[in-house]
Amino acid sequence: MGEFNVHRVRFFNYVPSGIRCVAYNNQSNRLAVSRTDGTVEIYNLSANYFQEKFFPGHESRATEALCWAKGQRLFSAGLNGEIIEYDLQALNIKYSVDAFGGPIWSMAASPSGSQLLVGCEDGSVKLFQIFPDKIQFERNFDPQKSRILSLSWHPSGTHIAAGSIDYISVFDVKSGSAIHKILVDRQYMGVSKRKCIIWGVAFLSDGTVISVDSAGKVQFWDSATGTLVKSHLISNADVQSIAVSDQEDSFVVGTAEGTVFHFQLVSVTSSSGEKQWVRTKPFQHHTHDVRTVAHSPTALISGGTDTHLVIRPLMEKVEVKNYDAALRKITFPHRRLISCSKKKQLLLFQFSHHLDLWRLGSTVATGKHGDTLPLSRDAAHLLHLKTKGPENIICSCISPCGSWIAYSTVSRFFLCRLNYEHDNISLQRVSKMPAFLRSALQILFSEDSRKLFVASNQGSLHVIRLLEGSFKHLHTFQAQSGTMESMCLLAVSPDGNWLATSGTSSGVHVYNVKRLKLHCTVPAYNFPVTALAISPNTNNLVIAHADQQIFEYSIPDKQYTEWSRTIQKQGFHYLWLQRDTPITHVSFHPKRPTYILLHDAYMFCIIDKSLPLPNDKTLLYNPLPPTNESDVIRRRTAHAFKISKIYKPLLFMDFLDERTLVAVERPLDDIIAQLPPPIKKKKFGT
Repeated sequence: MGEFNVHRVRFFNYVPSGIRCVAYNNQSNRLAVSRTDGTVEIYNLSANYFQEKFFPGHESRATEALCWAKGQRLFSAGLNGEIIEYDLQALNIKYSVDAFGGPIWSMAASPSGSQLLVGCEDGSVKLFQIFPDKIQFERNFDPQKSRILSLSWHPSGTHIAAGSIDYISVFDVKSGSAIHKILVDRQYMGVSKRKCIIWGVAFLSDGTVISVDSAGKVQFWDSATGTLVKSHLISNADVQSIAVSDQEDSFVVGTAEGTVFHFQLVSVTSSSGEKQWVRTKPFQHHTHDVRTVAHSPTALISGGTDTHLVIRPLMEKVEVKNYDAALRKITFPHRRLISCSKKKQLLLFQFSHHLDLWRLGSTVATGKHGDTLPLSRDAAHLLHLKTKGPENIICSCISPCGSWIAYSTVSRFFLCRLNYEHDNISLQRVSKMPAFLRSALQILFSEDSRKLFVASNQGSLHVIRLLEGSFKHLHTFQAQSGTMESMCLLAVSPDGNWLATSGTSSGVHVYNVKRLKLHCTVPAYNFPVTALAISPNTNNLVIAHADQQIFEYSIPDKQYTEWSRTIQKQGFHYLWLQRDTPITHVSFHPKRPTYILLHDAYMFCIIDKSLPLPNDKTLLYNPLPPTNESDVIRRRTAHAFKISKIYKPLLFMDFLDERTLVAVERPLDDIIAQLPPPIKKKKFGT
């Protein structure tokens, strides 16, 4: 593999937004996650928990509720009082409807998926009918005195439970009338609290209503009589969320202390049929409030203020003990937030509402392997580019020559020309953008910085020629087969002749840029594409998938290469396939086309295609024997995969030249330090 000088970058001050809601869809095995900045992410749990889609946030869209309805339809609601439906194919907002009840605190879809309930600030519970292309208000339920913070349907769809402040209401859906008003106990540790907030409710088939509240209690109520059946005091702070399994044999709750508790329905004795709810497992995988939880058939899912999405597998439900059984913590998005200008050694960092441009430092010192070299010129912050308006930035890119920056929000596309004069930098925005460049999901410059490729959310791909201070539209590739599938990944060949695109349905299309037409379509694969790149010299397309498989496809020959066929025939090392984070970037050595660089959040790997592939008996993470061994032995025992875990969490890595790498890290401790302080818990002996 050789030795490289590495720019170890830690000044990307990125802090993910906290998680506010999660919603699990059992039919598609997908998880929707909303964050405090309004961003909504879709994770494919069947594809190694890959984040396959996302909807950018908005300052006025504080999401408080998220749910799936019939037909794989996703809805959200929040403090702006609007209900939003998302277009999962075009990756934009389909429409929004004002509920006219003030801020919306809770939402739930009926068991049939044909009706939608929302709980509002003014104490109203509103019922909407879900039609194929819209939702329509049907009626209000009996108004309550305070805001409706939680909702749950009875599995039969005939009744609902609504949690408020100090009481729980049970409604008859047909009449809309409140048939019970259950007052909860304000007592906490023997002291009467001023208010008791019902943060979550769950309505079971047998008529039991489970509530979680600000007094730290999990309580079981008989909805027919309105009486308390059982109470568990589990926390000194609020219990903020609850989720029940489809079989109703277990549920999970999350607390403001960062603890997740698992309750299970177990038999009282081995011989009797009587069962009771028992708190079985506490988990402490969060440092801050657990704002939301979900319960899939095989895992407990939680998220909160500390920005981590935690998936805790239920070992008794996992049949095969493979990577599906490993605890997962997902912190960073599975999309690109960093782009690089190799020629000028610049890095462009993308945040929610601004871009930062940095110039890397340099050194004239030399040293041996592992040394940290002193800088002769420090890294410099060159530009802070802030967007106007409430919309988050979707994507951004800097050209390889460092003279252009392009970025986009939902409603506007921006193209800027950079001029460098000694240590000064000036920015000139290209005005009068055409209507078809209203928004972009992905942006990429050609290697010579003369062309710009823009993928829109309508499934079209625009090819733009860049001039001195303006541009010219060359061509638009339309979506294949009349679909509106959005293109999420782009890769252009170094010679600028080929462009590869990947959409939300795992398909990869290759376009001939010179002839401006579709060249070929790569054979379909079951798992989504996480990264792709085109090799110099050979024009081979390397594709990484969510199940950790890697394919190499010859664009000129329109077939998989011999190396790709060999690795598919032999199979990847089992430790490689057990990795639980997706490959997010692929690139190539500028002088050695047989070297492929790829990385995920916790390792980077250089694959040397000239060496033999490792088998399951080979030591994958220690491919080189001691240096005192002879060259013959070293060559015999070495294999193609050279893996390093020095840099982590690793958000970006690429070659700057044949001897230099740049690695951008974001230590988790730096993120936690910028979060609000957690609830202080007394420890034994202090």
